[in-house]
Amino acid sequence: MIKRQFLKTLIAAAGTAAALSLSHGAAAAEAAPAIRNVVLVHGAYADGSCWTDVIERLQKAGLHVTAVQNPLSSLADDVEATKRILALQDGPTILVGHSWAGTVISEAGTDPKVAGLVYVAARAPDAGEDYGALAARFPTPPASAGLVKANGFAQLSEQAFVRDFAGDVDPVKARALSAVQGRISDTLFASRITQAAWRSKPTWYAVSTNDRTTSPELERFLAARMKAKTIEVASSHVSMLSHPDEIAGLILEAANNAPAK
Repeated sequence: MIKRQFLKTLIAAAGTAAALSLSHGAAAAEAAPAIRNVVLVHGAYADGSCWTDVIERLQKAGLHVTAVQNPLSSLADDVEATKRILALQDGPTILVGHSWAGTVISEAGTDPKVAGLVYVAARAPDAGEDYGALAARFPTPPASAGLVKANGFAQLSEQAFVRDFAGDVDPVKARALSAVQGRISDTLFASRITQAAWRSKPTWYAVSTNDRTTSPELERFLAARMKAKTIEVASSHVSMLSHPDEIAGLILEAANNAPAK
């Protein structure tokens, strides 16, 4: 009799465990973003490592994340580098661009795999638009004065990088990031895109309200023009470094809400 009762107890416990497992599995499936692939594109004066803190958070959420390493030698070269990474994705993808990379994802984002675009303190030119002329309508950011040119390429001085580019990042870390910053071609910013993916793809935008590299007023204008879902972060230009929770959250929102076709 005791053995029968013990067996019944084991069977009941097993059933409960199985039910709980199915329940947790269903909850996890429900919580998983509809789009699992994210491609991150860095901007000028940076490299792919600037996304590390965001990558960790996205991976923890179960996403497959890849960061592009832009050569920053021309728009065509950066678009090609991004397209090579997009070609490796196995399904719908959220394409994210910081700063200059907003230009890159606007051109490359028409790729059929791209389900949505996320702009982080980023440029977002229209097709054929003179972005320099557009930016000139807004306050000139202090970082511009710290540009150092040599041999056809340019970079920010360490002082400008620490103070104006990454002003809310620990100075020790900011100086290390300055040492590995990407050098940009003198002609990079004069490039014009031939197509604007934001005109046909869902968009999200993170404005950096304390930005000293791109005018926050310009960022707000671009976000409004795209009709992007917009957040504002009390951040320097590099919000993915100083506010990774907010930026990862915005990318997750895009992954949950962009059409997974």
